[in-house]
Amino acid sequence: MSKIEVKKYLNSLDKNTLIKLVMDLYSTHKEVQNILEYTIRPDDNAKFEEYKAIIKQEFYPKRGDGKMRFSVCRKAVKDFKALDPSAFLLADLMLCIPEYAAEIANDWGDMQETFYDSACNNFKAAMKYIEKNQLLSQFENRIHGIMKNCENSGYGFPYIMYQIYEEHSKMNAKEK
Repeated sequence: MSKIEVKKYLNSLDKNTLIKLVMDLYSTHKEVQNILEYTIRPDDNAKFEEYKAIIKQEFYPKRGDGKMRFSVCRKAVKDFKALDPSAFLLADLMLCIPEYAAEIANDWGDMQETFYDSACNNFKAAMKYIEKNQLLSQFENRIHGIMKNCENSGYGFPYIMYQIYEEHSKMNAKEK
């Protein structure tokens, strides 16, 4: 179904039917509830903290060991992005994934290769976004901290992270 068809359908509804439809969607879909609540009372910082806590929970839960599900972390970023936050806050949240991954790798020692692959992929996505939005200078120190935490890891993790950083920092320097 296209947007035009949806718009046409919504225009055909009377106000009460439209309100009922929105309330039904609000009641049955958590994502719709989040978007509507954010639309009515936007608070980027509160939502940022909410999604950052989801990511942190995957690596550092209050009890036990983290599950480190990168899919849950990526979904948190995707859901936050759907709210159309500032580029700075979205970049900040995106960096949380490789940051926590690097901390875990540093704390625990060698991890599985798939863990490093996922951490690198998320770092690459964050760096690409940071480069696109010209935010490198604002995150430079934090990025260096992430790479510092990678230094003692295996599977070429520090080397790949450094390559990703170099690729995007050089492109950023060319744009200036």
